[in-house]
Amino acid sequence: MKLGIDFGTTRVVVAAADRGNYPLVPFETADGTFEWYPPLVAMRDDQRRYGWDAYALQAEPGWTIIRSLKRCLEHAGPETFLAGPQGAVPLSELMLGLTESLRNALAARFGESERLEVMLGVPANANSNQRFLTVEAFRRAGFSVLGLLNEPSAASIEFGHRQKTTGRILVYDLGGGTFDVSLVELDAGLHTVIACEGISTLGGDDFDLILAEMAAGEQFSSLELGDLFRLDEECRRQKEALHPNSRRIVVDLDAVREGMGQVTIPVADFYARCRPLLDDTLEATRRLAAEGALEALYVTGGGSELPLVARVLREEFGRKVKRSEYTRSATAIGLAIQADATSGYALREMFTRNFGVWRETDAGQRMVFDPIFPRATRLPAAGDPPLSVRRRYQPVHNVGDFRYLEASQVDGDGQPSGDITVWDEILFPFDPVLADAGQLETMPVEHSARAAIQQIEEQYACDAAGVVTVTIRNLTSHYGREYKLGRWSGKTAVVAPAARKRSRKAST
Repeated sequence: MKLGIDFGTTRVVVAAADRGNYPLVPFETADGTFEWYPPLVAMRDDQRRYGWDAYALQAEPGWTIIRSLKRCLEHAGPETFLAGPQGAVPLSELMLGLTESLRNALAARFGESERLEVMLGVPANANSNQRFLTVEAFRRAGFSVLGLLNEPSAASIEFGHRQKTTGRILVYDLGGGTFDVSLVELDAGLHTVIACEGISTLGGDDFDLILAEMAAGEQFSSLELGDLFRLDEECRRQKEALHPNSRRIVVDLDAVREGMGQVTIPVADFYARCRPLLDDTLEATRRLAAEGALEALYVTGGGSELPLVARVLREEFGRKVKRSEYTRSATAIGLAIQADATSGYALREMFTRNFGVWRETDAGQRMVFDPIFPRATRLPAAGDPPLSVRRRYQPVHNVGDFRYLEASQVDGDGQPSGDITVWDEILFPFDPVLADAGQLETMPVEHSARAAIQQIEEQYACDAAGVVTVTIRNLTSHYGREYKLGRWSGKTAVVAPAARKRSRKAST
């Protein structure tokens, strides 16, 4: 069975490839049937519950509900821990438990022996960390991962499949935790991504937070984690019930803690607080819209259901705005279409960020950014050989200290700017005397005459999922090491479960 899985911040949506049709997979619960799966974790002491089991415990005393795990991935690696009420818990363990629970739910529907081949969606501006951790969790849970696709690219496939149109479209994808906008050229069965912009810290969660802060007022800062979860759920329900003619929002705070009562908030006041966040998305959308004539601005993602979103976009783009009939499921449907080898669709993706490494120059007096894979570099198609880039040089130090990063922009001087993700450092022994040394962190980095006569080669490879590996070799002395790049070198970090909140930044 081939599936498209949109692993969302607030909902997981699954679509199946079924003889040219791409229906959503329903999940049956005691409370009814739903076309989504909750990415929730419930914790109490050493007990864990996931998905619908966790959802059912949200009102139970003693249980802490963790949501929006997807937002933690941007700052995480395999050794990252999530701060919990009884201490830190490995984030990879929670991700595995969640994906295993999803696998079990799907196996109950399709059969335990059914091989589940999946195409996964990730935000267009996801760094390699997020891509690696997402794939790793699904593979460990027993899924056969066919590949990764950027979420707005998947939505463009769903649009093209349904509309049978050609030309350029902008996909405005405002999800629960992230915002992406992609310019895509549609040409029969070939979709080519021209450019992408995005904000990794903006989504429907933030509208929930604004409403929660307005509703709770001064009491907000004193609420416990469980109270915050119930407040978020109540505010999300009320936000999702809004329609274009709504004038007020009634938030039942008794659902958060008995005795807190009800509060009424004018919709106009709520929208006024949300508007600056939408203005940030408009700025990115305008930049891409300026690159040529558009057939449509396709609006998708659960966060885009807020009526204010359509209003703001229509003020700017008029009749070009086409709101998806499947705002919460377009990505999953597009992923299922891409997973279906018989669908006839091909996609040309690209690097959405600049990947590179700092280099010393001017005898160590200045650092410069060397872009290994510049933004807009085309990724290989699934099954094609990886991209390959080489660098050769003679070093001056005994140990090479490689500091990699991704940046959304590069300024006029060639230096990284905008949204920057700093990766772990990698150390490589340039001096052949240190070839077998295990603890290079303890070695002083110093000039070396032996290293200066060595020929060093760095060979970078990037696969269709955007995962980068580097093999560093000493060609003169015939040894080398291979590294999979990202924030997974073994350093321990802790992130807070409230990291999704804009007013509560994650720390590592």
